[in-house]
Amino acid sequence: MKRTTLSLIAVATTLAAVTGFASLTAPDGAPAPEAKAASRLPVERTGLACPAPSTSEVAETRYTSYTPPGTGTGTGTGTATGQGSPGKAGQPTAQLTAAASTTASGGTAQGGKAKAPKIPAPVTAPGKPVTSEADGPGAPALTGAATGTLAPGWTVQQTTVVPAGGARGLLGLSCGAADTDFWFPAASTAKERQDYVHLTNPDDTAAVADIELYGPEGVLKSQFTDGIPVPAHATVPVLLSTLTAAAPQQSVTVHVTTRSGRVGAAVGSADEKLGSDWLAAAADPATTAVLPGIPADATSVRLVAFVPGDDDADLKVQLATQTGTIVPAGAGTLHVKSGMTAALDLPDLTRGQAASLLLTPSDPKKPTPFVAALRVVRGKGENTEVAFVPATAAISARATVADNRAKASTLSLTAPGAAAQVKVTASAGSEGGTPVTRTVSLKAGTTTSLTDLVPGGVKGSYALTVEKVSGGPVHAARTLALPQDGTPMFTVQTFVDDHGTVEVPSAHQDLGVLD
Repeated sequence: MKRTTLSLIAVATTLAAVTGFASLTAPDGAPAPEAKAASRLPVERTGLACPAPSTSEVAETRYTSYTPPGTGTGTGTGTATGQGSPGKAGQPTAQLTAAASTTASGGTAQGGKAKAPKIPAPVTAPGKPVTSEADGPGAPALTGAATGTLAPGWTVQQTTVVPAGGARGLLGLSCGAADTDFWFPAASTAKERQDYVHLTNPDDTAAVADIELYGPEGVLKSQFTDGIPVPAHATVPVLLSTLTAAAPQQSVTVHVTTRSGRVGAAVGSADEKLGSDWLAAAADPATTAVLPGIPADATSVRLVAFVPGDDDADLKVQLATQTGTIVPAGAGTLHVKSGMTAALDLPDLTRGQAASLLLTPSDPKKPTPFVAALRVVRGKGENTEVAFVPATAAISARATVADNRAKASTLSLTAPGAAAQVKVTASAGSEGGTPVTRTVSLKAGTTTSLTDLVPGGVKGSYALTVEKVSGGPVHAARTLALPQDGTPMFTVQTFVDDHGTVEVPSAHQDLGVLD
């Protein structure tokens, strides 16, 4: 991450200055101190951006803000606290603020009745979720930062229920960090879909973003060739179908980059027949992918993949179930041409078992980086709901998803290659409850689902934190299911490592720099 790189440079410069001073004042003949191994320290600042949740008059949105205790070192102890630096006023802070809403052409967006935005309450201490609610279309996009002891692992979950209308559904999103490069497979410009990419700028200077669309035949020519301006502390929603004059495409890969500045990015998708949800960015292009957290009762699953490089990719498709890894019937491979979006429908995929999809090169000697995501449907007929599962990287140390609810949350843990062990903590509830921790052993090539890890006496929302203890890579996702009026509303959020610590290099004296 860009801020991490800058922090490392600053720390290294400071350490070099300190050791340089010591070398000039040390007594003659004193031996030079040896360089020590680099150490890991908690990050001092974390920034997040949340898009505007909905334009529906009947939308009900809950924000859950949370910082896990400890520093996320991956040791499984979770006991170190108080290591970060204080905030600007001498105390740790974790606060969100509203972002102005503009259109892609620079005007003000008209998203329902204008009213004063309700800003979520700040986190005051690690280990306790803080919730806030906003109803209707007036909830704004948000940006914010956490400092000091509240920075390592700070996360914000945005959950919206739209009970009726063309955008009905349960929409969930873990607010993300600003960056310069995002991939969104499984988007669409189809007539029944309304897919918006939301660009949110948390910084003090304007950003300029480019959006590229790739369909089954390659790049879709864009009508925006000069970039999309995103003013400072503002958000811009862009309807994907307006970016191109090409024929509507059921499956499209979206690539967001910035020419200048940084943005937070997410795709809000509404299907007039299936429902709506957020599509979060997929993991960076890689030669293998894990897409965790497919519900056991999924009625339809569509895999969408894209290869950004010059070579085609031949992928082996496998399913990691509770008992082992299997090959889906009639869908064991997928050929993805360079620069083109490929889709594969996987009917009756789970057969009653919660599972995760594994993608690997058909020929291990010919690995090709790709990006991937799933569109998952539950229910049938008029009572359907949709969610998206992007490929996600393994948890290197610690990851958290907030806004879990008793009897509504399922945690999926996948060990694709080797056995592993993780520590899972259900935090205290936002309105009361006692944290519960469990160590979970995972067999190689399987997916383990947990539905009973709930804080003691829980009241309100709680967070789930997964910490790597030992063994091979682990990927995780949380499914939140809140059925309404016969519709199995649900949303799936993957766990993204919180990068709560940063490696700080050691320094040693080198009088050669004075020559």
